[in-house]
Amino acid sequence: MAFRVFLNGYGTIGRRVAYALANDRDVEFIGVGKYSVDDRAKEAKDQGFKMFVPEAKIDEFKSKGYAVEGSIKDAIIASDLIVDASKDGLGYENKINYYLPLNKPAIFQGGEDRYGEHSVADIIHNSRVNYEQVYGKRYVIQGSCNVTGLGRIMQPLIERYGDEIVRFDATLIRRWADLEDKKEVKDSIEWDRDPHHQKDVADFIRSHALYVDVYKVPSRMMHLHQLYVRFKHECPSKDSILDVFEKEWGVALLSNAKGTADVRKKALELGFPFGDTCMVHIHTDVLKVQGDILKITYSDDQTGIVAPENHMLIQAMLFRRSKREALERTERIFRLNERKKALASEFG
Repeated sequence: MAFRVFLNGYGTIGRRVAYALANDRDVEFIGVGKYSVDDRAKEAKDQGFKMFVPEAKIDEFKSKGYAVEGSIKDAIIASDLIVDASKDGLGYENKINYYLPLNKPAIFQGGEDRYGEHSVADIIHNSRVNYEQVYGKRYVIQGSCNVTGLGRIMQPLIERYGDEIVRFDATLIRRWADLEDKKEVKDSIEWDRDPHHQKDVADFIRSHALYVDVYKVPSRMMHLHQLYVRFKHECPSKDSILDVFEKEWGVALLSNAKGTADVRKKALELGFPFGDTCMVHIHTDVLKVQGDILKITYSDDQTGIVAPENHMLIQAMLFRRSKREALERTERIFRLNERKKALASEFG
């Protein structure tokens, strides 16, 4: 009998995880949890996903033409694992009100707390770094888009040059909102006084120090990261650095994109699901080696990058599959290698 998975929340991340679950024959996708009648509820209905809602809202959904399969609690009881894709902060409430009392394991998203009184889990997952460490865990946070991207870039460098690396410094230039968001994009550049990314990455990369500054800019396309890597001695050559990433899963090397909009619009033009690349993209034309400093600039697909990560995490928690097998299965659904090849052919 297949393991049963419930997706509690159907927003930006939820709709993408639903795509993976609907295309995975090894799990029984119970359905999605919705908390309000909105465009995403209509989308879930049009996709044919079974819908579960709070007990108090069943009549409201039914009165507006939605077939309700049952309550949120009903779905959780019937599940072997919950992927919580609810709004930031609600994951903690769901854990206290549902997952703990009903003794159900859950995956949380990067908007939830790893530390403090509202902590939902004692580990943050990054498939490039600590996939096997989530075996046997009941509650795990899937790292945010920025944290996932940092892991994909930092870990290969550490594996190749670890003893020679002194520290990492990152400036995260975050988009203000996604293309699919309705919220206003302000004409302003804002900064984060206490970004969570530094602590989050330290949860799974402890060997090297990372220092992070975060700015939010008026764009809807993608995040852009500038990573500075300081070496003890002379930095390796540019060709040597690019060789590190040539065969990395989920990392594309692009040489002539002019900006994040080029990459996003090309993903839409090429018909990638949701217009996502699900990757980070190293912009090789602005990768620089200067003395003991390596400067890497890469864009980060904030809407798509965590979807395959969630699928990897499901395989670790439910099936305890080897990382190699999990990658093969996730690749069959998301086809990141095909997307990588297509982008490379467009942008060199």
